[in-house]
Order: sequence, then structure tokens, then C-alpha cells
Amino acid sequence: MPDDPGPSTRSRRSRSRAVSAEIDIRIAAAAWRAALPGPAAAIRRAVTAALAAELPAGCRTALSILLTDDAEMRKLNAGWREKDKPTNVLSFPAEAAVDPEHPPPYLGDIALGLATCAREAKAQGKSLADHVAHLAVHGALHLLGYDHMTADEAAAMEPREVDILAGLGIADPYRLPAKRKAAKAAVKKP
Repeated sequence: MPDDPGPSTRSRRSRSRAVSAEIDIRIAAAAWRAALPGPAAAIRRAVTAALAAELPAGCRTALSILLTDDAEMRKLNAGWREKDKPTNVLSFPAEAAVDPEHPPPYLGDIALGLATCAREAKAQGKSLADHVAHLAVHGALHLLGYDHMTADEAAAMEPREVDILAGLGIADPYRLPAKRKAAKAAVKKP
């Protein structure tokens, strides 16, 4: 098998090819249905776009997504990351390294916490739908091996998110107007 250059050196071009992905979405918090019309369809669309941009045509894979509340996200974050607080999105890759040309049959799991997503969207002046789509794409890219723990990793991952979201008609989530930057900074302060 040829060496995989990894996500940081992959081509930034979108593949725009058909990928067959079984995306199992479980809505564990009913508030998702009230907050976001058709949450499963919207999230499936975002994740499918991410997979189509990164995986070869004809690829078949699967993943699961949990739409839950902040209490469950706090438990997951504490149990898996030793951070005793809720978070917006968590990704649990099935494999430590993924060859994008030959992905595994099961990529892993993503969990999204509604209250944190809603707070962030409001603070950043975004629609909840656009913010959740961004986080779904972000989570899917994590399953494919992308990360953002270092500046180099973020420099590889964030442009992919921007490109994929642009294909969905969603503005660059990293280009915040001054008003949204101030709101975002205020959210981070203790």
C-alpha cells in the first residue's frame, strides 16, 4: 500500500463525487427537533458533503451521529477527554489513522450538544443551522484523520471546512466580522 501523505498534505481540491455513506442519526434530546427544523436531514447533508469532498468516488462507509443535550455531552467529554464541561462536538474515530483512498467500513461516531451549539451560534451571530452544519463537517473531518491541535494541523483542516461549507452555501465560519469577533471573545472569558 502506498504511503498516505496524511490530511495535512492532501490536495485541497473538492472531489464532488458520489460516496455511499450510511449515516445513522439518533436524536436523544427532543429539543433538537424544536430548535432546528429537520435536524437529521440538515446534518446528513453536511456530513455527506464532507465525505464526498474527501473520499474517492464509489466509496462505501458508515458512521453514527448522536444529537444530545449538554448533560450528556458533559459526561462524554469528562469520560473521554477528562474535561468536566459540555462541549459543542465530539468525534470518536473508529481507527487511529484513515487512508482516505481506502477508508474503513465504519468511520466512527460524532456527538453534538444542542445548548452549547445554540449559545455559540447566538454569540457569533450565526444561524443555528449554519453553525451545526459547520460542526458536523468538523466532526466528519476528525473521523477522517484531520485535527487542529497544532497550527499546521489547523492550517490543513480549516480550509477544508471552509471549502465544504461554501459548497453548501454557508459562509466561512472563521471570517468573523468585528462585531462577531467581540462577541466570540466575550464568550471565552470566564
